[in-house]
Amino acid sequence: MPATALILIYLALVLTPLGLAWVQGLPPRTVWDELASGLGLVALAMILVEFGQIGRFRAVTARVGSDVVMRSHQLAARVALVFAVLHPFFYVSAMSDPPDWDVTRQTVVTYSWPAIWPGILAWLGLGMVVTMALARDVAGYRYEIWRGLHGLGAVLVAGAGVLHALRAGRYSGDDLLGWVWIGGLGLALAALTMIYVVAPALRARKPWRVLSVTPAARRTWRLRLTPEGAHRLRYRAGQFAWLTIGRPPFSLNDNPFSIASAPSRGPDLEFIIKQLGDMTDRIGQIPPGTRVYVDGPHGHLTLTGQEDAPGIALIAGGVGIAPLLGLLREMAARGDPRPSLLIYGNRIPGQIVCEDELQALARDHGTKVIHVLSEPPKGWSGETGFVDARMLRRHVAEAGRRDWLFVVCGPPPMLRTVEAALLELGVPARRILSEQFVYD
Repeated sequence: MPATALILIYLALVLTPLGLAWVQGLPPRTVWDELASGLGLVALAMILVEFGQIGRFRAVTARVGSDVVMRSHQLAARVALVFAVLHPFFYVSAMSDPPDWDVTRQTVVTYSWPAIWPGILAWLGLGMVVTMALARDVAGYRYEIWRGLHGLGAVLVAGAGVLHALRAGRYSGDDLLGWVWIGGLGLALAALTMIYVVAPALRARKPWRVLSVTPAARRTWRLRLTPEGAHRLRYRAGQFAWLTIGRPPFSLNDNPFSIASAPSRGPDLEFIIKQLGDMTDRIGQIPPGTRVYVDGPHGHLTLTGQEDAPGIALIAGGVGIAPLLGLLREMAARGDPRPSLLIYGNRIPGQIVCEDELQALARDHGTKVIHVLSEPPKGWSGETGFVDARMLRRHVAEAGRRDWLFVVCGPPPMLRTVEAALLELGVPARRILSEQFVYD
């Protein structure tokens, strides 16, 4: 199923309530009243569909990418908030009980407290849920607390919104549309149950344990896991997983890390983790034998479907080397004959991850490795500054690599700069792979 099909399915889902309202054939009201009802119908549908855009359902993320699904989740929530906020203010009909002859309520807007209070609760709750998500980094509250409140708030908004539609909605009084709302709410709750109950219970049956934690570079660590039992994670090089380290499988404190190991080299997993805050500040103190639960694989930063690319160019910034290291290791393990290039940016030499292994890849497998330092020491003979258009022109356009596959991973500003430069150099968009999990 192509990504365009998923977009069409999404539009069909959020517009279905409008279609069911239209086919009822009720006498039209003023344009403003109909607009108000339409905004409410679409907003509620978008809220319910949001539960399927959590980013943990591989049936969806495998087709468009986890980062795209998560980004669409955030953007759709903001649009739904705008629609929901505007919804009550567009009504112009009188707010009173309808006269006996107005059986379709075309002259009034229902204002009875049993019908209105769920709408007020959903209206306020949606604003709080979106605001908390936007302000999470600024507020500084712990991730697991935010995640729990976010999930509970979403359930509250969805439940109150459906109750409001059933009690106050002119069109939702229809049996078919009413059952659509109830079914949508049921599927939304089922999605949360799958993420927070069913999936952790399944992971509990396949635990992992820490094999070792060793330094990989300055404030960066190599975490190696081995399965407890005969199970293994079936992943592709370049993907990532959510790890619950030293906590029960039902814990809300899991974190995403890119897999740096190669699938062909056995069942053990390796992750490159930088100390950035929260649990990562204690990553070097995790003792061997600690139990870990793995939710994965996720992500589309892989070479699958790119067999026709004549060469592979990997561009990394900082700890973004992790998935690209997995790709290099897998290419070496499989004996991939295609030429490969690694452009790896850091601030200082001490931040270069697995430098000896990268040198071995260059020596034994012909990978051209280019280190770029923004604060080079005296005597540094390599590239300096940042990975920018000027540098890429020399190593891509002038080197005849425009038709290669480019895999980019690093901080968001770097991703934007590199992607724009590659497109300007004539690299087709389909030949550029990247994932971004930091948004505004």
